[in-house]
Amino acid sequence: MTNKYHARKVTVLGHEFDSKKEADRFLTLCAKLTKGEISDLRGQVEYELIPAQKKANGKTERAVKYIADFVYRQDGKTVVEDVKGYRDGAAYRIFAIKRKLMLQRYGIEVKEI
Repeated sequence: MTNKYHARKVTVLGHEFDSKKEADRFLTLCAKLTKGEISDLRGQVEYELIPAQKKANGKTERAVKYIADFVYRQDGKTVVEDVKGYRDGAAYRIFAIKRKLMLQRYGIEVKEI
């Protein structure tokens, strides 16, 4: 199955990824983990950027969330990565806003791969 950018889902070491590029990055990070260059490698980590809010009519506006492809520790710092195949279109523009919100809310610069 492919997505709108023609990327195929890939399974590596029992983990499913949205693209071969993301799976390859996982393997690279696993090698760094094994060598002790990074620690605490996690995938698909959710961050709340804007909490849910009640509107005047009593309905709730859902929270805005960002899901990072990979999060790990390196040199005592948290590193957040997002693997991108394309840097155009509506999906990338939404990501760019969320990337800025990550910096504003958590002080974390999202690293694009």
